[in-house]
Amino acid sequence: MRSGNRQHAGRWRALLAGFAGWLAFAMLVTACGGNGGTAQPTEGASASPGAGSSDGDKSSITLVIGAYSVAKDALQEILPAFREEWKAKTGQDVKFQESYEASGTQARAIAGGFEADVAVLSMEGDIDKVKKAGLIKEDWKAGADGGMVTRSIVVMGTREGNPLRIRDFEDLAKPGVKVLYPNPQTSGGAQWDINAIYGAGLKMSEERTGAKDPAAAKTFLASVHDNIESMDKSGRASMAAFEYGVGDVIVTYENELLARIAQGVHYEIVTPSRTIRIENPAAVVDVNADKHGVRKAAEAFVAYLHGQKAQEIFAKHGFRPVLPAVEKQFAGKFPQPKGLFDIEYLGGWNEVRDKLYSERGIWYQVLAGK
Repeated sequence: MRSGNRQHAGRWRALLAGFAGWLAFAMLVTACGGNGGTAQPTEGASASPGAGSSDGDKSSITLVIGAYSVAKDALQEILPAFREEWKAKTGQDVKFQESYEASGTQARAIAGGFEADVAVLSMEGDIDKVKKAGLIKEDWKAGADGGMVTRSIVVMGTREGNPLRIRDFEDLAKPGVKVLYPNPQTSGGAQWDINAIYGAGLKMSEERTGAKDPAAAKTFLASVHDNIESMDKSGRASMAAFEYGVGDVIVTYENELLARIAQGVHYEIVTPSRTIRIENPAAVVDVNADKHGVRKAAEAFVAYLHGQKAQEIFAKHGFRPVLPAVEKQFAGKFPQPKGLFDIEYLGGWNEVRDKLYSERGIWYQVLAGK
């Protein structure tokens, strides 16, 4: 962080400390409105609704959903829609217990004992954490859309009128620009943000020299990070800080800003010329679903997320659909950057985790000022 920003940032952090604590608690658990479900704590919770019997044997079941915070608004519209459809098809009432947290935090909670039947997370690496814990037995990527239920892109949000004239990621490195993105140690969304900025640096080096230059990309990422004003624990917490008045520019999911603008908040969306395509997965947590006797409903719910109705709801909330028919329906809503790339441009998630986020990776070198 530039020296001129440190005193200002310190005052904001002190002022926001209580607010952030309240926000984290409020987002930790939310019961689906009117469904009678009981809220479950994310960390260390033990959710065992209806354990032991098959879901087909009961007139009412409870699905425990462990989701990343950014998906909350869309899911709270999707859940009752699925409940209605499931009731009409099977005669069975399904209730929900929901937990919303930063994706990495949620993945660790599920792996550590929070008995979610379905995980809806920000990136495949977080689903893989649950799988490595022995809780997902099936090949979760073998189904529709490679296991992904939504897409988005990383964009920038500015105050109304874009007073600093932010046009691309390069502008985030200008003196005096105060930047927000979440903490990659806790937030999957933050890793997408860092991947986008680092990848944009690779793209620029490739345009200049004809080859990717990781050193130039690291320098570019560091120049942006020098202007960081706040790193919150999740994408939703980062958005809340921006709404509270912190910073000039937020790096975030496109859907987060579209949802806010739809609610009447006056932000400007700046789509970088080079940015990354985000893909967000959902999977049945097999061990928990079987333990609770809700496998059929859990599998049906994940399938529902890929279907027409849920995809339209996701699109309404600013997510880019994975279903081609819905993607075509909403094509005019989502611009296509010329320099759009995906995770494979960076070598795939295994290489990204090793090169960027390992103990001596590029991100931690940037944090350490190396």
